[in-house]
Amino acid sequence: MSTPPPVTLRTMTAAEYAGWQDRNARSFAAGIGPLRGLDGAAAIAFARTEVDKLLPDGLGTDKHLLWSAFAADGTLVGSLWISVLTPVPYIYGVEVEEQQRGRGYGRSIMIAAEQECRLRGYSQLDLNVFGNNAPAINLYESLGFETVSQMMRKQL
Repeated sequence: MSTPPPVTLRTMTAAEYAGWQDRNARSFAAGIGPLRGLDGAAAIAFARTEVDKLLPDGLGTDKHLLWSAFAADGTLVGSLWISVLTPVPYIYGVEVEEQQRGRGYGRSIMIAAEQECRLRGYSQLDLNVFGNNAPAINLYESLGFETVSQMMRKQL
């Protein structure tokens, strides 16, 4: 496996947050919509409502870390959202900009997430991934994440 390109995490600015809200809602909706039987508009509405509950003060919500990720040349390549509300930090979102996908930035952002958590004294990191997201599951497993619970559903 080749070395992933380096990234730098920087606290998200208000302008970046405004754009991130839309991208994050669309990404979350794409994952949750099919699993909940929601059409596109309903899935996006659900996603926005859920994120608003988690981030009631937006970018200033206590114990939520929102970063923009930049390549070595300063290009914005993605974002990262981690909650530190519990003793084990929880990754709510990892995003790679669409035009930057397939270049190793997802791996780089995850490695940077681990480093940030270690710097803050944490020894574990949790996340959830939709079961139909094979590329993300493969990435997380290759980084040493293990399945600790599994939710199952049957269509009736």
